[in-house]
Amino acid sequence: MGTRRKSRELVLQMLFQADMGKQTLDQVRHTFWAEHGGASAEVRGFADDLFRVATDRGAEIDKLIEGHAEHWRMDRMAAVDRNLLRAGVAEFLGYPETPRAVVINEALEIARKFSSLESVQFVNGVLDSVAKDLGKSA
Repeated sequence: MGTRRKSRELVLQMLFQADMGKQTLDQVRHTFWAEHGGASAEVRGFADDLFRVATDRGAEIDKLIEGHAEHWRMDRMAAVDRNLLRAGVAEFLGYPETPRAVVINEALEIARKFSSLESVQFVNGVLDSVAKDLGKSA
């Protein structure tokens, strides 16, 4: 598994922990890295930065997701899907040089690992729609 893929999986787990555990962001970082201390500096650096973008711009990211997830509110989405979408949109916003197709494909691979077949289709549709919308405003 590549460095960035590992980072993306860790970001999903960090966002999930923050979402479900209702801990402060500092508590999430501390407890998460205490358990995953074996990650390389490169993996951890990218994961930390994506987590920062996802949490610092959380309201903007959630608004984008809800605007492109027809008939779905954030609180009605499966927690894994919701946080995978947050990570993907955070990467669109924080790393605009990364091709959007790469971000989407990585999210789909992670969805296949951590979620359901229906989730893969849902994540694909929402991220593709957000990417097209962001492309118009770039």
